[in-house]
Amino acid sequence: MCQLLGMNCNKPASLEFSLEGFVRRGGQTDEHRDGWGFAWFDDDDCRVLRDDRPSCSSPLAEQLRRAPVKSRNLIVHIRKATQGAVDLSNCHPFSRKLWGRNWVFAHNGDLKNHALALDGSYTPAGTTDSEHAFCYVMQELRRRCGPARPAPAALLATMADLCEEIACFGPFNFLLSDGSGLFAHCSTQLHHVRRAYPFRSVRLVDHDLSVDFARRNQIDDRMTVIATKPLTTGEEWVAFAPGELKYFCDGTETQPYAAPARHALPA
Repeated sequence: MCQLLGMNCNKPASLEFSLEGFVRRGGQTDEHRDGWGFAWFDDDDCRVLRDDRPSCSSPLAEQLRRAPVKSRNLIVHIRKATQGAVDLSNCHPFSRKLWGRNWVFAHNGDLKNHALALDGSYTPAGTTDSEHAFCYVMQELRRRCGPARPAPAALLATMADLCEEIACFGPFNFLLSDGSGLFAHCSTQLHHVRRAYPFRSVRLVDHDLSVDFARRNQIDDRMTVIATKPLTTGEEWVAFAPGELKYFCDGTETQPYAAPARHALPA
């Protein structure tokens, strides 16, 4: 299946070091060769770049090396197709507007024979189960929460209900953001690491490259990086529990939610 990478931080930051290892999983150190995409938020504006070529050799990856972007929330996805052709329309992340804001979504999993009825308010442009599920999430958030974005606790509770509902059809590992924070849900495999003072020296798993974050960050910088599989050695990656939904804001985890054990999928 696909792989996910996300970052949430308290100040705009670049993901260039982690990205340098992650893009190699798209055809060089792993098998995810069916396209990839990169999304970030610039104030209230959302920008999404996608390519249906392997990320390890993509011109888009070279473009991001030459001109790294900075943001408080970023989502990256490399694809191994399970449903839908290898086509630009099927590359993640996907974006839709809700409550006056752009939302970005990327999924790792395979939702078999799902019965997620769409009412036409959001429609997929491609043919993946992932984009269909995203449209359903947007539709149901608006239907269940009303015309304005609810308080964080209410939004998290609604998201938790939707995660349990959709995960009944298969693995539903995903990252979701509207630029104000980052939701992360694990069905089978997802990890996160918090980078804050005192910063460490770390090395990439997929590339012979290391960095001393103490030289790159200020004492008050905080960020959380989320990935399907740990990207580095030298720092402590924490595994999500199956069924766990987390929300990250300003580089810190807030209001974790754990689904009842009966809904958890085996790791």
